[in-house]
Amino acid sequence: MKITKIQSHVLEYDLPEELGYSQQFYAKRTAHLVEVSTDEGITGWGECFGPGNIARANKGIIDGVIAPMVLGMDPMDRDVIWHKVYNLMRDHGQKGMPLQSLSGVDIALWDIAGKVAGLPIHKLIGGAHRTRVQVYGYGMMLRREDTDALVARFVDEAAAIKGMGFAATKMKVGLGPRNDVKLCEAVRKGVGEDFDFMVDANHCYTTHDAFYVGRALEELRAYWFEEPVAPEDLDGYRELRVGLKVNISGGEAEFNRWGWRQILENRGLDIAQPEVCALGGITEYLRVLALCHAHFTPVVNHVWGSAIAVATNLQLLAAMPPLPGGLHPREPLLEFDTTDNKFRDELLLEPLNIPAQVAAKGGSVAIPNGPGLGVEPDRDFIEHYSA
Repeated sequence: MKITKIQSHVLEYDLPEELGYSQQFYAKRTAHLVEVSTDEGITGWGECFGPGNIARANKGIIDGVIAPMVLGMDPMDRDVIWHKVYNLMRDHGQKGMPLQSLSGVDIALWDIAGKVAGLPIHKLIGGAHRTRVQVYGYGMMLRREDTDALVARFVDEAAAIKGMGFAATKMKVGLGPRNDVKLCEAVRKGVGEDFDFMVDANHCYTTHDAFYVGRALEELRAYWFEEPVAPEDLDGYRELRVGLKVNISGGEAEFNRWGWRQILENRGLDIAQPEVCALGGITEYLRVLALCHAHFTPVVNHVWGSAIAVATNLQLLAAMPPLPGGLHPREPLLEFDTTDNKFRDELLLEPLNIPAQVAAKGGSVAIPNGPGLGVEPDRDFIEHYSA
């Protein structure tokens, strides 16, 4: 079998309302799918992390750099392909967009492998530790409103997400430490006392300000404090983990096993959040997962993007062993963005229907059992939303 074509599909549409987080506001939804074709008619699908112009730049890397390297190679030689591409790109970027681009291609190769074997990817990895995964719903995005209006909105939205049946919820912050604490208090009010909520800062704080917010989160009993400081600030992560009782999480902006080795040896994370569509695909994710567990660091995957990214993560979460194990381990969670996303809800020929599953199954969703990723996108849909 040989790879005959690699095609990028950048999809885009205007959101019904502008959304924001600590770094920016955005009004368009983007997804970057990768399609790998073979001479035996088997096609694999993957996804690259990165919105907007980042997706367009990644498309250029795939089309102009990666595809010429791997056309004609056997798609079953995933590790050979991974190292060939990484080694030839190493002088020009061991992180960032080159790795995001490689991720989409690698995921598509795993999809092909599963289809060749007639098995879901979790079987290729080693089997399913669970047939269902608990889901947390994130929302509470920033808007161009004053703090009082956002506080009222966050109370109602947090209550609504809990009411939808999700196992936990996650919010955004980014107004500044004092106003962010008000938003966190609003979410605790919305979900009540005995419900997990998490706080995502998208690395907007100095260490000093992160301590201010983190101490408030201790009192509010938040489950984790995500990306409190810049991903480069490894000392800040370590100081926060030592000085705060709330779990410190992060890692979505880190790439490959070498970057993750640095984070883990630094002992700055209570919870690791690798992004499979960015760090190097499934091939590299499995190495990162092994590193995390070797450092006794639990993993809750970062998930952002289309139904392809969601399906990929469902396969990985099924195959993730519990850490440290026992009769009642804390199980991994699937992250689910509750804001408007046609590329997650309408892309597939047979939708995952996650909100409906969550409502009907006590906050959990089933692992797809079809070959490869277990899902197939609708080509007419892709053509309609092509950017």
